[in-house]
Amino acid sequence: MRVRDAVPVILVLALSPCAPVPADAAAHRPLVLAQPAVKGEHAQLTGRVAMKATKVVIQRKAGKRWKKVRAVKVRHHSFKTKLPLLDQPQKIRAVVGKARSKPRTLPALAPSDACGPQPLKADGTRWSCTFNDDFAGSALDRTKWVPQTIFSSGNFLVGPYACYYDDPSLISVSGGALHLTVRGLAPPRQCMEVVPLLPTSYGAGMVSTYHLFSQQYGRFEARFRTTRTDKPGLQESWWLWPDDREGILASWPLAGEIDIVETYSKYPGLGIPFLHYTGNDNGGPVPGLNTSWDCEARRGVFNTYTLVWTATSLEAFVNGESCLLNTSGNTAFMKKYILNLTQALGTGDNSYTGTAPLPATMDVDYVKVWQ
Repeated sequence: MRVRDAVPVILVLALSPCAPVPADAAAHRPLVLAQPAVKGEHAQLTGRVAMKATKVVIQRKAGKRWKKVRAVKVRHHSFKTKLPLLDQPQKIRAVVGKARSKPRTLPALAPSDACGPQPLKADGTRWSCTFNDDFAGSALDRTKWVPQTIFSSGNFLVGPYACYYDDPSLISVSGGALHLTVRGLAPPRQCMEVVPLLPTSYGAGMVSTYHLFSQQYGRFEARFRTTRTDKPGLQESWWLWPDDREGILASWPLAGEIDIVETYSKYPGLGIPFLHYTGNDNGGPVPGLNTSWDCEARRGVFNTYTLVWTATSLEAFVNGESCLLNTSGNTAFMKKYILNLTQALGTGDNSYTGTAPLPATMDVDYVKVWQ
């Protein structure tokens, strides 16, 4: 929120007692505290001082009294700071001498569990954490993740393709993130594919929760960054696949697949969800039904991708914005699914042509699941 410049105190005092008060008088206060912006467990405070001052005092109301919380420096007539949220809502204000800002109310801190603050469901109750990895260690937690060592990505019949290997140059954890990389290999390696393939000069990283964790319905979220480029050849995915312990799976795509998001380097501004659940895959991509092509997600920066999955709907979000709502109620989505994160070489019009930068890495900040 942009705070309008306040009128200097001398002008406010010069108003005649009989003069009419402007309708926007609050905007002309000599001291303004903007509506706080809540981020996680804190509230970001910003404000404007239209008088000579080197600091403002932030106060919290306790009963009938106002108590000092902290002093904040004023620079160029502006100030900013942040306050932790408490278990109860709290009223705050900014003070300079006898000038008082309009009080603001900070909301109560949301209850927390292993995933952090618990998001609200549509019915007003809160989600409960069932899976969380913030990759705080120095190695992949193999009680949660299994490296993929079968299959390939790219054009294994007509062009460059990468095979998946359990290799520290392709799968690593450091700096609070999981790093999945695709790179050139020397010498070429044999693929452990279901269908025998020739050795390839490219390797890639992928992890899943195969036989370690699966869930039917809930809230699924990952935050990650892809390599910044608009050259074709790179594809990243945060997706769910049916748990084979649920029974024999029908042929794909009838068995189901939930691509919460796929990102393609040829389309550097998009995050694309895709749902697979009919024998003919709905005849292909149908925006608004099984996919969406207008979800903004720039490459080279962190974006948050979320799925809210119930017995009657699947809704995909990019950075909190709803991108796709499917209410088919298809039986393909009535079983447990595992989690998958993939860095791959692309196919089709996003095939690798040698121009996209390699190595390329998908940096995953966290993965959280609630029910």
